[in-house]
Amino acid sequence: MSTVLQSRLPFAPWADPRTRRLPGILPLDMADWLDIDDAYAGQMALRDGLIAERPAAVHALTEAARPAADELYAMVMPLLPGLGFVLTADTALRPDAVTVPLDPGQPLLTLGRLVQEDLCLMLPGDAGEHVLAAAVLCFPAGWTLAEKFGQPMGRIHVPVAIYTEDVAKRVQRLLDGVQPGRPLMRGTAHHSDAPLHNPRTEAMGRAITGDLPFLRVERQCLLRLPQSRAVLFSIHTYVLRPEALTEEQATLLREFPIRHAA
Repeated sequence: MSTVLQSRLPFAPWADPRTRRLPGILPLDMADWLDIDDAYAGQMALRDGLIAERPAAVHALTEAARPAADELYAMVMPLLPGLGFVLTADTALRPDAVTVPLDPGQPLLTLGRLVQEDLCLMLPGDAGEHVLAAAVLCFPAGWTLAEKFGQPMGRIHVPVAIYTEDVAKRVQRLLDGVQPGRPLMRGTAHHSDAPLHNPRTEAMGRAITGDLPFLRVERQCLLRLPQSRAVLFSIHTYVLRPEALTEEQATLLREFPIRHAA
C-alpha cells in the first residue's frame, strides 16, 4: 500500500504537557473537530479502495448501534459544505473532486468515504465499560477491527502495556463524563514505517523492528451523541517525516522522546 504523507503536523501530543501522559485530554471546539489536510486526496483514495475491496475488514455495525450510526450521519452531513464539499440530494463532491453517492442506509461506510477520520461508536456495556459497537476503521495502528469489535475498553487495549488498570479507570470516567457539545481531544505518537492501513493481530504483538523513518500521530476525539447517548471515538491519522516538524516540535520531541511502536 502506497505511502501517503502530510507536509505539516497541526497537533503534536508531546509538545503540550497536558497531552504527554495518559489519558492526556484537552477540550475541543466542535468547529475544529473534522480536519481536511494536505494528505486528504491520498488518504481518501486508500479509504475508497479498502471500503470497495475489503468492507468486512474495515466496517462493522451492531443493530444496537444502528440508531447512533444514523445520528452520526445526520450530524456530519451539515458540516461538510463548510469543509469544501458540494452536496446534492444524493451525492457529495469531495474537496479532491471525487463524487461519492450518499447512502444513509450505509451511514458509516458512506462517512468513511467522505472524511479522513476513522469513526468508532462506543455503547455502555453490561460490566460498566463501554463496548465497541460500530466502526469504520481504515487506518488501524497495529490492531484489527475483527479482534476488538464487541469488546469493552479494557479488552480492546490488550496487549498495550501502558494501558494499566488505573489508566483504564480514568478513561472510563472520561467516557462516562463527556457531554454533548463539549467534545474532548487527545493524541498519540510513535515512530512508524508508514503504512496507514496497518492491521496486526494480538498474537503478532505491537512492537516492530527495522527502519522506522516516519512519525505517526493520531488526533483522537471523543464526542457524546445527544440522542443515542453513544460516545464517538474519531481518529485522524497523520504520517510525516521528522523533517516536516516545526523547529519547536522537533526540539520538544528531543526533550520528550516518544516510544517506538507498530
